[in-house]
Amino acid sequence: MTESLLTLICSPSLERPLIDWLLEKDDIQGFTSSHAYGHGSDPDKLSLREQVEGRKKQVVINIHMDSESAMLVINDLRKDFKGAKIHYWLVPVIASGNLSGN
Repeated sequence: MTESLLTLICSPSLERPLIDWLLEKDDIQGFTSSHAYGHGSDPDKLSLREQVEGRKKQVVINIHMDSESAMLVINDLRKDFKGAKIHYWLVPVIASGNLSGN
């Protein structure tokens, strides 16, 4: 089984619905969410305030899981959040573990 890290990026308005949706998925054991700022050069994707500040508020969700389950999650997101602006990437996990030795 190949392990992957699935990262989802969405607007703060999608944070609660997306987290609730992820918590209902049986194949997701847990995930980490955090607030971040996105930066880019396309002003059409930014509000006037974001253009002045040079950044856009975002939510980042990281899910460590097997690759096959990650692809299923991505496909389910496409169906259940159709039209939502959720950016993702999926990368292989080379190593993982718990440093406490337990």
